[in-house]
Amino acid sequence: MFLTADAPNSLPAAPATGRVDARAKRLINCNEVDVNQLMPLKYRWAWEHYLNGCANHWMPTEVPMHKDIETWKSSKLTDDERRVILRNLGFFSTAESLVGNNLVLAIFRHVTNAECRQYLLRQAFEEAVHSHTFLYIVESLGLNEGEVFNMYHEVPSIARKDELEMELTAEILSPDFTTDTFEGAQAFLKNLIGYYLIMEGIFFYTGFVMVLSFHRRNLMTGIGEQFQYILRDESIHLNFGIDLINGIRYENPELWTPEFQEAMIERVRLAVELEIAYAHDVLPRGILGLNGDLFRDYVQFIADRRLERIGLAPQYGSSNPFPWMSETMDLAKEKNFFETRVTEYQSASTLSWD
Repeated sequence: MFLTADAPNSLPAAPATGRVDARAKRLINCNEVDVNQLMPLKYRWAWEHYLNGCANHWMPTEVPMHKDIETWKSSKLTDDERRVILRNLGFFSTAESLVGNNLVLAIFRHVTNAECRQYLLRQAFEEAVHSHTFLYIVESLGLNEGEVFNMYHEVPSIARKDELEMELTAEILSPDFTTDTFEGAQAFLKNLIGYYLIMEGIFFYTGFVMVLSFHRRNLMTGIGEQFQYILRDESIHLNFGIDLINGIRYENPELWTPEFQEAMIERVRLAVELEIAYAHDVLPRGILGLNGDLFRDYVQFIADRRLERIGLAPQYGSSNPFPWMSETMDLAKEKNFFETRVTEYQSASTLSWD
């Protein structure tokens, strides 16, 4: 609209302005603070996660694949070992896309805090890097792209895990969905638990063990190095997600009903069974000192850790059957991972994997 001297009142009224009080910030359902105003910070843990993620920046093409190509084309790997590699590439290649879609299409819309959104933007980029990684691996090894990228349709043990997650995204993407209602806020919390606690905190970790077992034997070291970078990213994702879940719990205690807690425990128990079935499918005869039965204990051990961190009772009491992973995955220190200083993180080119 063009304005003239004869129409001084044609300008829209200016909105009321005022300095942001960080104490007014909330993680969801905040209409008092502009979601775009980053400073002053209230949730410093979110900013720390963002800085830690930036310090772990890497790209898959930085990792040479020539040794992996040579090994894959040779007779060094058994059919069962190839199955482990292929199944995990098939799962991760689409699971990372599901996480990225859920972040951008569902979670980001409903988080009403700028510093948390800053981290979500960083995480979304990392999910894109992870998807790039699996494309890079598939292309480098000359694998059948149609086979790998359609496993989420064609391999039942993978399809069932993905379906558990996709229904959560579909619920949040409903045109009528809002977190302003009690039911909507609980559904959003269920989505966060499903993607951070279950997808990234349980479903991903068995794959890390399997693939890093090759790296431990100096096999498929290019893929192993990339999985180590992904593992560092996922550790930050998991810790951010748990902080976000606990923050929403703290600010909205009415959501954390006994019925909701029991429903989340049951959802985790279902995820554990799906992951155990996946492990048996990937390892029908066992390799590398791994088998499906060992993964039952491992997945239960991981699940207990996740439940405890959001204030729910452990369900299994299983121990970690893979003590050699303690240094690689640093599970024993994971709970306090982000109490360390940011200076401990380095760019990918200088990371040490001792």
